[in-house]
Amino acid sequence: QLQLVESGGGLVQPGGSLKLSCRGSGFTLRYTIAWFRQAPGKEREGVSCISMSDGSTRYSDSVRGRFTISRDNAEDTVYLQMDSLKPEDTAVYYCAADVDGVGSLLPIIYDYWGQGTQVTVSS
Repeated sequence: QLQLVESGGGLVQPGGSLKLSCRGSGFTLRYTIAWFRQAPGKEREGVSCISMSDGSTRYSDSVRGRFTISRDNAEDTVYLQMDSLKPEDTAVYYCAADVDGVGSLLPIIYDYWGQGTQVTVSS
């Protein structure tokens, strides 16, 4: 059973930055790791994903150019650098693992989920 633990959330002013971390209990090169977010009253939204094998990435239109996903295979950790944050980025952010490495941003594809970390963008 893969375990995922997110960290790095918090309160930040608009225009500020945060860096989220997702530590796994054992990633393999087959996996795709993704970040999702869910705001109150809204559906869970795929933000970005990364292949643990070749590092290829995908971003949603809403964060492209502002967020950067990266990986550290040696540390079984995936990061999400979030810059130029907006109030509409406020949500609980989850990391998730797809053991088949499909490379999608659809939540249904993902097999394991972390418990989430709150990100609040407000002045």
